[in-house]
Parts: sequence; C-alpha cells; structure tokens
Amino acid sequence: MAWAFATTVTLLLAALAGSSFYMLDFALSPLQRTDDEALTRLASHAPQQVMQWVDSMRHDGRLRDTVVNIDGVAAHAWIAAAERPTTATALIVHGYKDTGLSMMHIAYLYHHDLGMNVCLPDLPAHGHTPGDHIDMGWAADRAHVKRWIAVADRLFGGDTAATHMVLHGISMGASTVMNVAGDSLPSCVRCVVEDCGYTSAWGEFSWQLGQMFGLPDFPLLYTTSALCRAKYGWTFSQASSVRQVEKCRLPMLFIHGDSDDFVPTAMVHELYQAKPQPKQLWLAPGSAHARAYSDHPAEYTRLVRDFVARWTANGGSPSHR
Repeated sequence: MAWAFATTVTLLLAALAGSSFYMLDFALSPLQRTDDEALTRLASHAPQQVMQWVDSMRHDGRLRDTVVNIDGVAAHAWIAAAERPTTATALIVHGYKDTGLSMMHIAYLYHHDLGMNVCLPDLPAHGHTPGDHIDMGWAADRAHVKRWIAVADRLFGGDTAATHMVLHGISMGASTVMNVAGDSLPSCVRCVVEDCGYTSAWGEFSWQLGQMFGLPDFPLLYTTSALCRAKYGWTFSQASSVRQVEKCRLPMLFIHGDSDDFVPTAMVHELYQAKPQPKQLWLAPGSAHARAYSDHPAEYTRLVRDFVARWTANGGSPSHR
C-alpha cells in the first residue's frame, strides 16, 4: 500500500509538472505575425476608410520603420509624423500576439482625425521585435514602452520642447500602459487611454483556465506561476494592473465593451475603482473584446478627442511624482 501510494503521488506530481510546463508554453509562447497577417486581421474589423488610409501611408512612405536597441534587443516600431508639425503625440500599444500594425485603426484616430504624431511599437516577442516569451505587459514590456516614450519625445519634441503625449493600449497593450503609468514617468506623458485591459495576468489566466478548460485555480495556476518566476523572473500575481493604477496620478480614460467575455467587463470596474482621480469610464454598448472602436467609431473618436485635448494641452497635466 505504501508503494502504491508513493507511486500514485509521484505520478500526480509528474502530471502536474507536465501540465504546468504545457500551460506556460501555451500562454507565453510567441506568435510573431507577419505584416500581411496583421493587416488581414485589421481589415476584418476596421472601417474601409481606415484600410484605405493605411495603404496610402505605406505607399507614400509616411509610415516609417524604426529600430532602437533596448537591453540588447533590436526593438521595432512604426512611426508617422503628423501632417503639420506638432508636439502632440500618441504612443499606441498592441495586444496579445498582435503587432503594431494591428493598431492602425487607433493610429488613424490620432493621426488622421486628431492631427497627432504616432508611434506604434512591437512589444518583445511580437511583430519585428525578437523575444522568446510574452511578458503580458510586465517586465520587458514596460521597459520597452518607457524607452519608446523617450524616443518619441526626442523625435517629435526636439531639443527645445517636450511632447504632449498620450499612451493608448488595447487588451494586453491596455494592461501594459496601465502598468507603465504606475511607474515614475517623464512629464511629457500627459494622460492614458486603456481599452479592455485586464486586472492582472493572474486574473486573466484564471478566467481563461475556467472558460477554456473548466479548471479551478488550484493547483495548476499556482504551479505555473511559480514556474514563470523560475524561468522569467515574475509571477502572474506580480503582473498586476490594479496595483499599478492605484499609484497612478495621470488622467486615465477607461474603455471596455459591455459584452466582453474574453477580458470580462467586470475587470474594468475593479480597475476604475482602484484608480485615483482624474479618471473617466465608458462602456461601449454591445461590444465584444477589443471592438469598441469598430462598433462605435464616431463615439469612440469623440470621447478620445475630448479627453486627450483636455490633458495634452500646455499646462493640462497634473503634477508627476
């Protein structure tokens, strides 16, 4: 009986270890889409005028490839200067297993509609930026966004002026900009727009574990999180946008589809409650995950225009830490 018990325990532990490795690989393995794949996905939901604008920007060379070295990584971004010189700049961050090009509908809003400069980085292990795993908006993702803030500020502000910058992210990109906003940032960053971001990597993986596999958190999420710490230096609970927005004093606009079942709508209420003023919340009626702009382009544009105009004007930013 003792031998049988020991054998059973050993097999169960081996199965748990194997499942943890599988889950970590399933969740964090890169899927680096090509430019054509990113644009095909974008065309499936973006308005036709956006795709025509994208074609024009690429054909005329106004959308430029830019590469900088970040901690030994050749980090890539797409950058476009506004039609008229301005220091108003949007740094736009893509979602999970997407690329900077997948955010061209949001770039259209800022560049075409609002006349701003835009910078669309590929996060590590996405698009043209190399990497061996996805950071879920934490660790390397935060470092890369901060570096791109500095690059965009130098490009569009120059030696004599600072930019007036908004950070805008969707899905994992939204959690990334929330995580960045909880850190000390240069004064050029004036406000943040987060669209359907999750509360934490733990919260999102817990939700997906239940939705996709019908499993509880214990024990698999705990062991996988511990494995993530051993391999990559962070745990799922450490990657917490809620804790980061608690520290953020920048103005933040929260956007979420009220029919989002991928990052459940309830998460935005937890995030909004945690964030000190100034803040604003809009629930997009009937919108699923990351579809608020596609479903309500005019309302989305109006809300973002009004919010950004209020906080990117000279003197419109609250004091930084």
